[in-house]
Amino acid sequence: MRLALFQPDIAQNTGTLLRLGACLDLPIDIIEPCGFMFNDKGIRRSGMDYLDLVSYRKHASWDDFLKYRAEHSNEYGRIVLLTTHACLPYTDFSFQKNDIILMGRESAGVPEIVHQLADARLLIPMTKSARSINVALSAVMVVGEALRQTNLFPKI
Repeated sequence: MRLALFQPDIAQNTGTLLRLGACLDLPIDIIEPCGFMFNDKGIRRSGMDYLDLVSYRKHASWDDFLKYRAEHSNEYGRIVLLTTHACLPYTDFSFQKNDIILMGRESAGVPEIVHQLADARLLIPMTKSARSINVALSAVMVVGEALRQTNLFPKI
C-alpha cells in the first residue's frame, strides 16, 4: 500500500501526510511540482521529527512517476484516485495490498489525463452542501479503510 500526492499545494498537509506515513509504515510518493519549497518550515512543523522515519520518494513529474511505477511493478499496483468526480464510495471498494491511493492538488485536483489513467476513482460520501474535505483528512479516512481491509496496519 502506498499514498501518492499529486502536486501538493500546502506544505502543512504534506507534512501531516508524511507523519501519517511514518506512523503507519506507509510509503509516500510526492509527484512534483509542489506549490511550496519542499524544505519549507511548514513541512517540518506539521511532520515534526517523524520526517526522519518516513519512506518517501519525490518524482519530478507525473510521467516520471509512471515510469518509476512501471519499473517497480512489484511494489506499485493499481492507481486508486480519490476524487469528488467519482461515483463509487471508498467504503464499497475492495482494496489490494499494493494499491496506490492517489490524492490530487488541494486547489485543483488532478488533470483529466490522470483521471483517465486511474484504475479506480473513489469518493467520500458527504452532504450535498459541502464541496470537499481537507486532503489530509480525506487521505486518513481512505488509508484507514484500505489498511483495515488488507490487514496492513502495523502490528502492536
